[in-house]
Amino acid sequence: MKNILVTGGAGFIGSHLCERLLAEGRRVVCVDNLSTGRRSNIQHLADNSRFSFIEADIASPFTVDEPLDFVLDLASPCSPVDFGALALEILRAGSVGTLNMLELAHQKGAVFLLASTSEVYGDPKVHPQPESYFGNVNPIGPRAVYDESKRFSEAASMAYHRTRGLRVRIARIFNTYGPRMRTDDGRAIPSFIDCALSGKPLRVFGGGAQTRSFCFVSDLVDGLVRLAQRDVVQPTNLGNPHEMSIMELAQLVIKLTGSRSTIEHAPLPPDDPAVRRPDITLAKRLLGWEPVVPLEAGLLRTIEWFRDYAA
Repeated sequence: MKNILVTGGAGFIGSHLCERLLAEGRRVVCVDNLSTGRRSNIQHLADNSRFSFIEADIASPFTVDEPLDFVLDLASPCSPVDFGALALEILRAGSVGTLNMLELAHQKGAVFLLASTSEVYGDPKVHPQPESYFGNVNPIGPRAVYDESKRFSEAASMAYHRTRGLRVRIARIFNTYGPRMRTDDGRAIPSFIDCALSGKPLRVFGGGAQTRSFCFVSDLVDGLVRLAQRDVVQPTNLGNPHEMSIMELAQLVIKLTGSRSTIEHAPLPPDDPAVRRPDITLAKRLLGWEPVVPLEAGLLRTIEWFRDYAA
């Protein structure tokens, strides 16, 4: 990996990926329209001579003059609060934007990596979810703009691979957490930490029995880097198989923050998955990858960042 373009590079995961690639001596071109990404996420990289930033929307034309070896496409709003507020932007990023980046990778002779999502499995009837599972997705529900945009992105990636010989990689990313998450993005961990630190009640949807598995961002980034460099065309799950209920997570955050916050309940959102856990057999076998950061250790690092950010 030499010259690498990272779309969505000023976002939560994207900024950590840029940081990792620069630490390995790579040349990184970061592209972001800053709709959900933040300049502060990449400010510490600005003085690196191997880093450059292009403020652009991948759904609109822009040029990259230099050669590229890899195009890593992470550009899309992906938080629950974005599904309504940025619905059309999500659809454009996952359709026109993905096609633009596939064409750019084809023109440059680069490897293309798509940051897809566990949301392609919808509210799964198979548990844990292997890559062979086709999913259970409501195509017209409130989450559909994200679910279906990523399903289209996967189809487009495979079409470029089959018709034009493009070297593609598809990472199905499960719940990821860590420093630089948005406090207002509607996901469980940043919402719980933000409320616990400010003494507000933690809001749990439904009874809290729904389960999730949480992967620390450094583990996820390691998986992305490994996948990009391997000849693996088939979609590959990247996530932590340790599963817990949302209620257990809320109680753990209160414990780790030392908060006196209480837990309150709210109605369960439509199409909210009852279970979510990756089968990472493929990633273990083909990438030699599995998460190494325990949940409590990762949460403590994330809580520390949120405290500093608030200050």
